[in-house]
Amino acid sequence: MSLRLDKYELLEERKLEDLNSTGLLLKHIKSGARVVVLSNDDENKVFSIGFKTPPYNDTGLQHIIEHSVLCGSRKYPVKDPFVELCKGSLNTFLNAMTYPDKTVYPVASCNEVDFKNIMDVYMDAVFYPNIYTKPEIFKQEGWHYELEDADSLLEYNGVVYNEMKGAYSSPDEVLSNYTFISLFPDTCYSKESGGDPKKIPQLTYEEFLNYHKNYYHPENSYIYLYGNIDIQERLDYLDEEYLKEFDRIGMDTQIGLQKPFNKMVTKVSEYAITEDESLDNNSYLSYNVVVGTSLNPKLYLAMQILDYALVMAPGAKLKQALIDKGIGTDIYSSYESSVYQPVYSIIAKNANEAQQQEFIETIKEVLSDIATNGIEERAILAGINYYEFKYREADFGAYPKGLMYGLQMMDSWLYDESKPFIHIEAGKTFDMIKEESKHGLFENIIKEQLLGNNHASLIVLLPKKNLTEKMETAVEEELQKYKALLTEEKISTIIKDTKDLEIYQDEASSQEALETIPMLAIDDIKKEAAPLYIDKKRIADIDVIHHNMFTNKIAYTLLSFDCKNVPEVLIPYVGLLSSVLGFIDTKNFSYAELANEININSGGISTSASIYTDSNDLSKYAIKYEVRTRTMYEKVDFAFNIIKEILFDSKFTEYKRLKEIVSTVKSRLESSMTNSGHSVAMLEAMAQFSETGYYSNLMRGYKFYKLMEMLESDFDNLKEDISHKLSSLVKLIFRADNMLVSYTANEEGYEKLTQPMTQFVSQLEKDILEVAIRQYKQVNVKTAYTSSSQVQYVARCGNYVSEGFHYSGALKVLKVIFSYDYLWINVRVKGGAYGCMSGFNHNGDSYFASYRDPNLAKTNKIYEEAPNYIRKFTVSDRDMVKYIIGTIGEMDTPMNPSAKGMRSFGAYVSNVSYEDMQKERDEVINAKQEDIRKLADLIESVIKQNYFCVVGNAKQINDEKKMFDMIQNLF
Repeated sequence: MSLRLDKYELLEERKLEDLNSTGLLLKHIKSGARVVVLSNDDENKVFSIGFKTPPYNDTGLQHIIEHSVLCGSRKYPVKDPFVELCKGSLNTFLNAMTYPDKTVYPVASCNEVDFKNIMDVYMDAVFYPNIYTKPEIFKQEGWHYELEDADSLLEYNGVVYNEMKGAYSSPDEVLSNYTFISLFPDTCYSKESGGDPKKIPQLTYEEFLNYHKNYYHPENSYIYLYGNIDIQERLDYLDEEYLKEFDRIGMDTQIGLQKPFNKMVTKVSEYAITEDESLDNNSYLSYNVVVGTSLNPKLYLAMQILDYALVMAPGAKLKQALIDKGIGTDIYSSYESSVYQPVYSIIAKNANEAQQQEFIETIKEVLSDIATNGIEERAILAGINYYEFKYREADFGAYPKGLMYGLQMMDSWLYDESKPFIHIEAGKTFDMIKEESKHGLFENIIKEQLLGNNHASLIVLLPKKNLTEKMETAVEEELQKYKALLTEEKISTIIKDTKDLEIYQDEASSQEALETIPMLAIDDIKKEAAPLYIDKKRIADIDVIHHNMFTNKIAYTLLSFDCKNVPEVLIPYVGLLSSVLGFIDTKNFSYAELANEININSGGISTSASIYTDSNDLSKYAIKYEVRTRTMYEKVDFAFNIIKEILFDSKFTEYKRLKEIVSTVKSRLESSMTNSGHSVAMLEAMAQFSETGYYSNLMRGYKFYKLMEMLESDFDNLKEDISHKLSSLVKLIFRADNMLVSYTANEEGYEKLTQPMTQFVSQLEKDILEVAIRQYKQVNVKTAYTSSSQVQYVARCGNYVSEGFHYSGALKVLKVIFSYDYLWINVRVKGGAYGCMSGFNHNGDSYFASYRDPNLAKTNKIYEEAPNYIRKFTVSDRDMVKYIIGTIGEMDTPMNPSAKGMRSFGAYVSNVSYEDMQKERDEVINAKQEDIRKLADLIESVIKQNYFCVVGNAKQINDEKKMFDMIQNLF
């Protein structure tokens, strides 16, 4: 590669064959900035700048800086450049993340002009932020005292403060924090870079600024460029615009290694539950061990494979041994590899304190047995294939693969600047592991890293009733005690500071400042909607929707079965069926053997239910049970054979295993609901007026959780009934007249489908069953679910179609306006919530929701005032264009072949034509301010229906009990 590198030192250039890229490792000569370039033909370009940011206390200043630098800078003096970019960019990723030892600012875009624009905003933000001249930024994003008047209660508020109150309400987050404290008492990893809510108010503005001054220097930076870019032009830009202004300062930010322990340490701590939750079998036991360093590529990858064989796979030996001894009902693991000394954890949830010795002994016994007698060969083969398939396919869902490569590079680059490529270039590492696995590799890792390693800890996390209330009372008393010591002058100052911050937050950036943010023009937007890939064919009298495209010889197969014959009473069990199929013994395989067969021969098989609404008749919907798999073309026959085994030969009378599944599902739902209360609140509110929302809730929401809770509590009496219902579902769903196939592959791949599918269909029942009649009834019960959370999740929902309104593309623009203007400013910026969102579906179902929100009634009031905001909506033409571009950016997320196939199949099933999609796109591109104002009555119809649900803090909810018809415990 021919480059002019007079400003940079080229340290390494190498071909990265597996990534079809050329990698360059550079150092900027004057400033010392580290730079990696991955040059290839990927149009989804990625830029990231990261800094090594080790914490030295628990105030979360690294996290607060991450938020704050994106609140205005030298070139871009607007109050929230991040939001302005979200409004008017075609970005495919735009965010920032704080890790235990680093802070990373990544962006991505397929549009070259857009990519350069965002890159400049981020570079200016990190090196020249407005935090030095605007202390309001620190108060807003970090923390501040809030006092409305002399008689009011003194309070803390701030976005990061509330975000971390939400995080610390999750026992999983608390457990992770204590794990690092226990293992790394002498290094930065014992401190909370995100911020402990108890410690965040100890952070001073001066300390905050000093940390930025010291650590946000190019010599401490890690700059990453990826994709089809002009490398010379970008390197020249970095030098000319930023890096040449800095000289090296001789920084030493080396992360220290923790000295190994002589013996395992044990730590006992607590997490919060409500008064009504049980103390019995509600503890967490976590065995944690430090495994080498992240600079060992073989160990880094081998530990992931070993984790599959020990814990992750269904029926994995170590997991099963713990379950069989009744040590917890949910056994899971964690391999934290994004730190210098990776940590492997084995966790038993729903255990009790008295089991801690047996927990450790069982782990040691199983590991010793495997080390002595050998690890199961097929489990290792399955683990290797599972991870190698993921590596080769490079499918990261909505996340650009270039972004994920950049983040993975930091797992080594941060600790040795000569080794950025060792984890992303894993092909040879896989080959090495395959060969060495035949000669005791994994047995030796178990002996050396998991058995003969005293750098370990046991965390016992015990439930504590009313702990949240006690913590809140302590904070309140501390604040009022502090207030009582204040002079009238100091109280007046805090009141003035509160009002000054409100004025700052209310004051819009000037048009002149707003126009400094670069933006695209309407002409930069593709006018045509993305194509649909729908080639309808038939095999064995079954419709096949062929999505014909290049897939690198991977076949993406989806078998979709209509649930039209499933009666109302069985709908909730459809959700359970998806957790049982593939995870229970079959005629020819134990469930452990089944998992290995699947992962040795494919990229995985999953099943779940989806609901599709008919765009031609919004009163019609279909619940579809879908089986998905991805295989190489030559393995399509395997996929159909194993799917047949799973669907028709599963043993639902394996009651021991069935109970384990029910318990695990319940446990995982609890964890999910603790971290995603907004999803619970939205679906609970929607279920009251929306038939599709109601059945979604029955199959995967809070109502499904209540079913799992009931089944677990009385399993022995219900097991035969559960088995019978699951068997009935198989007979009702998996029939020829219910079947439709989605198949993503090219013509070569399609030829592989005919024979195995024909054979599969020949075994399906062909007779026609009666269509089930369902009796859905609307209700409106304003409900609150109390938990040990320190924050709220507030949802307000309704349906505009029932009030005579119709969908238009302008609603997509309105969603962006709400997300980055009205809701953002009022719920997040002023209210201090970590997140806020809205959505308006084609069938009329709509929602407003907040995330980790310190408020309740105040947020609901903001929702109620939304129609008035829309009626008065007036912005410049430039800003309107910005909203349109931002909307198109959200619509045009790059798709891999799997996603293109799923989008096309969804359109087919929902009767959405390409013309419909083009019409929606035209309505977005041509949206005018008056089109937004015309939506005021539509939004008012949603608000007036007043379907309302809140999940959160018991005290806050009970203080506002007049807002609710029903208050009950979440758990």
